[in-house]
Amino acid sequence: MAVREMLAGTPWWVKWVAIPALVLLVFGGLITSVLTFVIGLLFKVLLLVALVAGLLYVVGKFSSSGRSREDW
Repeated sequence: MAVREMLAGTPWWVKWVAIPALVLLVFGGLITSVLTFVIGLLFKVLLLVALVAGLLYVVGKFSSSGRSREDW
């Protein structure tokens, strides 16, 4: 409640411009590192899913073509 009372008397630009700018200045490197890690991890997961799906598709194609030759 004390923070809310202190911010009540400040102009709008302090709440919406100065404080977020200070947060970005202090924690900007940490925020960038976390976002880089999360985006990199998401990319690797999507790449893994695509590679596994491609592998299953290729194996399914060769397996079904092998079975059709045996049926002849």
